[in-house]
Amino acid sequence: MSQYRKIYDAADLPSRAKFVYRYLQDRANKDGTCYPAIKTIAKDTSLSVSSVKRGIADLVENGFITTEQRWRENGGRSSKLYILHQEGSLTKIK
Repeated sequence: MSQYRKIYDAADLPSRAKFVYRYLQDRANKDGTCYPAIKTIAKDTSLSVSSVKRGIADLVENGFITTEQRWRENGGRSSKLYILHQEGSLTKIK
């Protein structure tokens, strides 16, 4: 079984979340991290910005990814760091 197979087994996970997860997986480095901007994800996947945000929230809530805010040297926000959990979770984090 693929290390990312559980994403498809999560019956209650919306298709937008699965699509965003696959996008992040395609962009991730060997450590399972990447940092595309929300607008970039939306443009590349043809999803709306709000659908991407909801998909990311679904993935975080279900334990498939975690996010970390990145900061620029001048103190401004940069794109978030996405950390993919290879095994994922089929149960919601309490």
